Amino acid sequence: MRASRTTALLALAIASATAQAQTYTIDPGHTFPSFEGEHMGISLWRGRFNKTSGRIVLDRAAGTGTVDIAIDATTIDFGVAKANERLKARDAFNVEQYPQILYRGKAVEFRNGQPVAVDGEMTLIGVTRPLRLTINRFKCIEHPVLKREICGADASGEFKRSDYGLTYNSNFGDLIRLAIEVEAVKSD
Repeated sequence: MRASRTTALLALAIASATAQAQTYTIDPGHTFPSFEGEHMGISLWRGRFNKTSGRIVLDRAAGTGTVDIAIDATTIDFGVAKANERLKARDAFNVEQYPQILYRGKAVEFRNGQPVAVDGEMTLIGVTRPLRLTINRFKCIEHPVLKREICGADASGEFKRSDYGLTYNSNFGDLIRLAIEVEAVKSD
């Protein structure tokens, strides 16, 4: 009886240790938030931000997690230098006053042990609004060089730029589609 109780306690301790939340640091060299919106109703313009940092916490066994992403708004990149500089101005992204775009996911939704959505808030030019991100793809492997787990995801969502007070240039559509390609390395 005593041996079976000891075995049960040991199994419970092992299960508890494997069910703990894991923290992942976003790899800025492999994470690029991008966006697209209509231009004059005739074409689709795409851009991205070239510098991102943050962390992700996941407890896959419990089906919980959080996401904290900081996007450097000064690195906006449409591939057209003149447009990039214009969008940094006070009446657009106002990067001098608001150099970061923040996304804080408060709840990660899981299905069959995999994250499928994040409910959170995005702060853009000083305005914070709810934003749900759908996780279209998620996979973890052991990093071949670092010998630690690395996870990658493709998340997407939509928002109206006018909801954030971003009304510069009426030639650009109000609906923005956001995509975040992210890789994050498990912290020690």
